[in-house]
Amino acid sequence: MSSGGAREQDGSGVPAVAAAIGPRAVTRSTLVLIALRVGYAYNWFSVGPALPEIGSTFHVGPEDWGILVAAFLVGAGLFQVPAGLLARHYGPRSVSLWGVGLLAAGGIASALSPSFAILVALRLASGVGAALFFSPAIGLVGSLYPQGHRGVPVGTFSSAFSLGAALGIVGTAVLVPPLGWRGAILFGGVLLGALTLLGLAAIPRAAGGPPAERPRRSGIPTALRFRGVWAIGIAFIGYEGATFATGQFIVPWGESVRDWSILLAGVVGMMFVLPSVAGGPVGGYFAERFRNHRTQLALAAVLGAVMIALLPIAGLAAAIAIGCAFSFGYGIVYAVMYVLPHYWRELPSEEIPLGIGLFNSIQLAGGAGVSFLFGWIVETRSYGLAWEVLPLVAVSTLLALFALPASRAAAGDDPRRAAASGPP
Repeated sequence: MSSGGAREQDGSGVPAVAAAIGPRAVTRSTLVLIALRVGYAYNWFSVGPALPEIGSTFHVGPEDWGILVAAFLVGAGLFQVPAGLLARHYGPRSVSLWGVGLLAAGGIASALSPSFAILVALRLASGVGAALFFSPAIGLVGSLYPQGHRGVPVGTFSSAFSLGAALGIVGTAVLVPPLGWRGAILFGGVLLGALTLLGLAAIPRAAGGPPAERPRRSGIPTALRFRGVWAIGIAFIGYEGATFATGQFIVPWGESVRDWSILLAGVVGMMFVLPSVAGGPVGGYFAERFRNHRTQLALAAVLGAVMIALLPIAGLAAAIAIGCAFSFGYGIVYAVMYVLPHYWRELPSEEIPLGIGLFNSIQLAGGAGVSFLFGWIVETRSYGLAWEVLPLVAVSTLLALFALPASRAAAGDDPRRAAASGPP
């Protein structure tokens, strides 16, 4: 059985992994993986609302905040491909749980940082843990469900990130005043550590163990040279960077420019991530039923860029509405993106986590540069100019979608439905 297991089914159409562990274990594993995704995302965004206090502690400004934010993305980006390779060898269950364990440990250690340089290094290590979790975990979720029934669970797993991000932004905003930035970040690390122990106990080893027979393919893995993987990765560099920069800087911007309290700014920031909890299942549903994936991705991403462009001139109520629209589109984009590799028949099933890992790596590495650019513009010019540049960067890289190959019916799909839904 392949480590991805996504296209292996028994005679009844049930995936081999699901047949091995039973329906209750499938449901339990899915719910626990979604909970881990929430805790994982919490630790991505727990630093943003704490940036002003971190700056006061270590006497650093927005440019250095940008370095701190980018460090996490660099770690997450550089280790996406190794995560996929490790999942092929050790299985997605082990690698994903190693990852959240490292992310939890990084969160706890970050709270104890004696210097800004060490804090940056620990956020880099935390990003490595995030990389080890994500693509193996999403491959594991997909492997539990048959074609035609994968979109909603994969979309729900994807959008759980936004729930965790929203909790991270608001939770940190609430915890910083009474506990300080160290206590707020420590809380996220301890929470994720507890969820990791739950994952070890609740997800059966058979759900995503190493393959019984190693795939024997010579040369460079297909996922590392497949055009669709590179097209998705490059197309969403700007969007990924814009999304992350918005999530991390919106609270400091609300405090310093709009004179909102940290809690009110946190609530506004929450609205830039939380509604994608609905967008994810919607995107997953449409991704499996229609093959116009290029159009789905482009429209949702352009919507997000327009919303960012409107933010500097919006009042409080409009900012909340903008955040809701931005987040819903974000959920659609990433759900479609993570369902899409299951419809590339050229991509072997055990390489689906590797393909997802590669395009995430490209996005995160480029997104780190966008986040640094945003912080640099704030430091040297103004938040106003930074918000103007961000949507332009987000849209510019979408041109790579023209290189996206057509989405073909995957094994077990109805080819008539695929043909009827038209080209991407």
